[in-house]
Amino acid sequence: MADPAREQAIPSGRNVRLETLVRLRWLAVIGQTTAVLVVYVGLDFELPIWACLAVIALAAWLNVALRVRFRPTQRLEPDRAAWLLAFDIAELAILLFLTGGLQNPFSFLLLGPVLLSATALPPRMTLMLGAFAAACATVLIFYHYPLPWDPEEQLELPAIYTMGVWLSLLLALGFIGVHAWQLTEEARQLADALAATELVLAREQHLSQLDGLAAAAAHELGTPLSTITVIATELERAIEPDSPYAEDVSLLREQAQRCRGILAKLTELESGGEPFDRMPLSALIEEVVAPHRHFGVAINVALAPRDAAEPIGGRNPAILYGLGNLLENAVDFALERVDVAAEWSADDVAVTITDDGPGFAPEILDRLGEPYVTSQRKRRMNVTVDGAAGGLGLGFFIAKTLLERSGATLVFENRPSPERGAVVRVRWGRSDFERPVAFAY
Repeated sequence: MADPAREQAIPSGRNVRLETLVRLRWLAVIGQTTAVLVVYVGLDFELPIWACLAVIALAAWLNVALRVRFRPTQRLEPDRAAWLLAFDIAELAILLFLTGGLQNPFSFLLLGPVLLSATALPPRMTLMLGAFAAACATVLIFYHYPLPWDPEEQLELPAIYTMGVWLSLLLALGFIGVHAWQLTEEARQLADALAATELVLAREQHLSQLDGLAAAAAHELGTPLSTITVIATELERAIEPDSPYAEDVSLLREQAQRCRGILAKLTELESGGEPFDRMPLSALIEEVVAPHRHFGVAINVALAPRDAAEPIGGRNPAILYGLGNLLENAVDFALERVDVAAEWSADDVAVTITDDGPGFAPEILDRLGEPYVTSQRKRRMNVTVDGAAGGLGLGFFIAKTLLERSGATLVFENRPSPERGAVVRVRWGRSDFERPVAFAY
């Protein structure tokens, strides 16, 4: 049986489940057997029937051996999966050799294993399988049995047609293979980025829950500790100084007072809008801005109400992390200052972050918010999950995804010339911003 530890060590994004390959090969065995029997029995064409059936039986035997040797849930390493796909190419090439070579209309099935490799295996493996399939197709131009046909009407296809089939097969291997790999790679990157987004959101929610639980615990424990402190103080006064219990009672009172001091610090977590409940927009912005005020860049906050009361929303970790990530990126690239402007009305709430840095690179401005956006020069989008320089754009993707989940829309642009700098506009409907946040405690 396969080693479970070895199986778990395989990266999940670059492997193929054995059950998938086995089922596809059974499908190929059934299709190939049906095609051979229809041509030989139904159409009464001459072909090396027993040789064809022997090749098909070899593929069936391999499937049985794989079933016996491995578990169905086994995930194969890329090199093992590549060998199995190479066997499929070789088996199909031998069948084509026995049934007309590239003149056989089923010759395009050589694309199948290569496309499967492009969607599941590393590019190096796909290139090797593509080269192997191209080599088999090239050999089949010159060496093959005659195409099964009516003996009374001998079919002779011109060489130029066979060369055209060969060329189209090679082009299909290259174009469709690259296209399939690109689509799969983008889907894989998006899945990885969304997984990172869920981890970040879970972490932020966990931290918010801890704040709320700590403050709630401080409230609940405050009353019994106050009672203990009062009783300890009275006992200390009632006991004679030379009593053997005097030192113990004094220690009890001191430790009770120490606990009250600790709880007082925990209670400070509530100041500024009850983080586990609701907070006004100005308090939310101050919480986002506070960690970035001491990095040599001035951060100016401006509140501009428009004939409406200040919105009060839940302390949403998605909003806190998303705005914090955007602000951190602005501080990293600003020369001297960053402006954070908040405005609201009866219908919407908007936050605009502006800096005086180099601005967004033109080549990536239209792609901001996509996962793993890169730039050749050290410009915008050099933010990862933890805010470190990395050039992946994953941080912007996470921030954009979290803010959009809270109901926001984002606009990325540069300041109009001759001014320099980037502008990020985040806008919510007021009802979306003020919607309560549900936490599972």
